[in-house]
Amino acid sequence: MQSACILTAILLGLLPSALFAHSGHEQVPLSPDAESDWATRHMAEEHHISNFDPGAFFTLHDFDSSLSWSADEIRRMYGLDDESTKNVDEGKKAEAVRKTLENFDRDHDGMIERDEWLQGWRAGKRLEDFGLGPGHHGDDEYEYEIHHFEKFHDENTREEDLTHPEDIEHFRKHDEMEAAAERQEKLDSMPIVEQNIPQKFRRY
Repeated sequence: MQSACILTAILLGLLPSALFAHSGHEQVPLSPDAESDWATRHMAEEHHISNFDPGAFFTLHDFDSSLSWSADEIRRMYGLDDESTKNVDEGKKAEAVRKTLENFDRDHDGMIERDEWLQGWRAGKRLEDFGLGPGHHGDDEYEYEIHHFEKFHDENTREEDLTHPEDIEHFRKHDEMEAAAERQEKLDSMPIVEQNIPQKFRRY
């Protein structure tokens, strides 16, 4: 999550900050026109960036900083590995990746290079909306902040005010992760972990 937030912050710094400001303390995510293309809506809904820049979009979704998008990165960009798409047929997911490559991969090497993306954009090509959602590709912390905390809370929110079902579920996951980490730390400190010894070799 930290790397995603840092990259988003860098991109925000490159563009006019006034365009990304939230309205007062309402923290309402920007809502692009319903007729906007998928990428523009994705940037507004998932990254809270209102004016679209194709170069910045490419960099933000070049997850390994290789100046190209692989099939896996296209899949991640569309949020196809997110829990929200777990019931989507794998064939439909593969079709989305294949069509995206067909649209922008001019040299047919299975990658979309930055230049291919920009040339395609200038030629009027757009990322297709496959009806699979806005493209959730952050971790739980990032998605919670983007889709709930910034919408319903702000910097003045007290801990006791975090009572929405989404807040409760978020902190429940935190408690589970902390408990798991504590159990692992306890096991790591033991010279012999009894649970790891096969039953037939245990002495009682």
